[in-house]
Amino acid sequence: MAGSGSGRLGATPVAARIASAHGLDLDTVPGSGPRGRITKRDVLAAVEGSGAAPRQAVDGDRPAAAPPAAETPLRGPAAMLARFMDQSRSIPTATSFRTPEVAELDARRAQLKAAGRRLSFTHLIAWAIVEAAREMPVMANSFAEREGTPHRVTPGAVSLGLAVDVERRDGTRSLVVPVVHRANELDFPAFVARYDELVAGARDNTLGPDAYAGANITLTNPGGLGTVASVPRLMPGQGTIVATGSIAYPPGLSAVAPERLRELGVRKVMTMTSTYDHRVIQGAESGAFLRRIDQLLQGEDGFYEAVFEALGVSGDGAPDVQAVAAPAVPAAPTDGSAPITAAEPTPAGAEPSVAAVPDPGLLQAVQAASSLVKAHRMHGHLAADLDPLGSDPPGDPALEPETVHLTPDLMEAIPASILRVAVPGETFAEALPHLRHTYCGSIAYEIEHIADHEQRVWLRQAIESGHYRPALDRDHKRRLLDRLSDVEALESYLHKAFLGKKQFSIEGVDMLVPMLDEVIEIAAARGAREVVLGMAHRGRLNVLAHTVRRPYQTILVEFEGEQNLKADTAMPEGGTGDVKYHHGAAGTYKTREGTGITVTLSANPSHLEYVDPVIEGRARADQTDRKGRDARHDPNIVLPVQIHGDAAFPGQGVVAETLNLQALDGYSTGGTLHVITNNQLGFTTDPEESRSTRYASDLAKGFDMPIVHVNADDVEACIAAVRLCMAFRKRFRRDAMIDLVGYRRFGHNETDEPAYTHPTMYERIKRQPTVRARFAEALSRED
Repeated sequence: MAGSGSGRLGATPVAARIASAHGLDLDTVPGSGPRGRITKRDVLAAVEGSGAAPRQAVDGDRPAAAPPAAETPLRGPAAMLARFMDQSRSIPTATSFRTPEVAELDARRAQLKAAGRRLSFTHLIAWAIVEAAREMPVMANSFAEREGTPHRVTPGAVSLGLAVDVERRDGTRSLVVPVVHRANELDFPAFVARYDELVAGARDNTLGPDAYAGANITLTNPGGLGTVASVPRLMPGQGTIVATGSIAYPPGLSAVAPERLRELGVRKVMTMTSTYDHRVIQGAESGAFLRRIDQLLQGEDGFYEAVFEALGVSGDGAPDVQAVAAPAVPAAPTDGSAPITAAEPTPAGAEPSVAAVPDPGLLQAVQAASSLVKAHRMHGHLAADLDPLGSDPPGDPALEPETVHLTPDLMEAIPASILRVAVPGETFAEALPHLRHTYCGSIAYEIEHIADHEQRVWLRQAIESGHYRPALDRDHKRRLLDRLSDVEALESYLHKAFLGKKQFSIEGVDMLVPMLDEVIEIAAARGAREVVLGMAHRGRLNVLAHTVRRPYQTILVEFEGEQNLKADTAMPEGGTGDVKYHHGAAGTYKTREGTGITVTLSANPSHLEYVDPVIEGRARADQTDRKGRDARHDPNIVLPVQIHGDAAFPGQGVVAETLNLQALDGYSTGGTLHVITNNQLGFTTDPEESRSTRYASDLAKGFDMPIVHVNADDVEACIAAVRLCMAFRKRFRRDAMIDLVGYRRFGHNETDEPAYTHPTMYERIKRQPTVRARFAEALSRED
């Protein structure tokens, strides 16, 4: 038997394995090594001399056959990455390490989060890298060889690659690196927006090849998986790759009580590495680069102040870094500079002192203040000034401090910060008027019915911070006035030129057209190629002329008495047999930036809401790319907009049937914007005689839509409603509803006299100035 004697003990391991394979007894092999040890050469010589063949395994020795290995071709970004990895082996790299404290970074991020800006650590770290690279552009240099001569390549800009871990549907993972091109030329908001677009596009596999090319510095974050430090590969054409490790306390201290860590001054740290091309970058430069990144993350040279200013967020007051280092309770601003809503369950960032006998009166006052805040969020719309005709809102006793026994002195004693509101004010007494203005003004909200906690918190923060309701500048107001003048002029001309003819005037909800302008501008800025509109007949001619950009002449030729005009109407020869206010059309809308976007208004016969599923199906089809093997759905490229009537929306079953599909994977369009043009009258029927709900929009509550009610005569509030709903769609890919509360200046179709059935209402309307006249007067007072 092979190796049964003492020969195995005097043989090298390799010699023993060869002897075993050939069934050779090592006791018979003379050793030529030191002290007679048997070497590989001795065994091979013995095998050749004896002609021994490798021992064949018997059935009991033979292992079970392994399944054949599967081979899958690498394609796309994965194949590109594999080629780059292979090429990276030829790059002589070195790596610098640095372990900065992250208490300041953590605290500043908490401040941003409290102010409604949800940024990751990586957003801020990436921006610090860009800022440091601006000062040290050498870190973006790379090496190239041209005709045998080495060259230093100095790029004209810093283009930052972002290593993104992508999990496919089959559970496999791949690493892709989209690039923020010319990152050093962006401001911080633009950088964050592009960062988020690239990461989302990489994970959705919607980016083109150019998005993955051109990086000269890369950031990778293995720390998200708990990795302490990493020395990644450097890709060809790049100068540096920065890797960030996990954020944690130093080893051995994770189990120490937070109070003890605070006493010791122990803070969380993060290891950063800079792996660089040593042919063009030296170790001292890499070390200085990491040092500069560290300095910026510690807040030197106004790094965070500049970030806060760029985002329009107050960053006054240094954060409590020590509290963040080892927090017993979540940190929160206490100076009122960064208001926060109920996103955090803990009401204050300071550890409370416990008195021997708590003041029950003050505790009760805090609870009452909390209920008052909740009442404004839930029922503030009942006290809102939504009717342009001036009817008094019903109100709700729960909105009054007296109902919960709150006095001015008690409200002065309650810090606003503990109530988790984002309106201005140091005390609840100062915050309450802002809360009333926010929820009970000419714009009101219904959001608390939404089941998703994240959506509710986002909406509270967005609403109370006023982020989507900034004051409009003078130029924007003048553009709105010009647009309202266009809207009113067309309707006035049609009334005078075609007296008694049906046109279903838009007057009373004139702001619909400027609101659609804002929708299209926002959609185009986010990359949409088309906006698909569905609506009934009221206001349709004005939308055709000013939103779809159909020439006036093509509309006028369809009125009786204008047959002498010659124009291309885009109608089939001999007409369609339908009336002018049912026709559809498509046109190109030019944005203020000069971008062209297609606007399509689908044809709609006299069935009001029956166009709803047509619009959803059309938008879904246009959002879907079927050129490849698998269909790919991109809701960003087409925006569906539904314009409803206040009587038809709750009255027709097809509305609920269509809404029921809005969140299903096979039917979703990534969020539809709904606008109810609310005349407060359905033909001749009052709302209380046509529906069982308070609002025309109440059906939307059952589908978890945020509802924004807005007074149609408040121009700036109407624009704010659009901005909020479009931001909600972008964030959550869900439908949103605007209830545009206006009136109908004339009868149902200009041929009836509405004063017969509603004399009081139409007496008010007769005295009501148009929204254009009111807005023009307001602007003249500003001059």
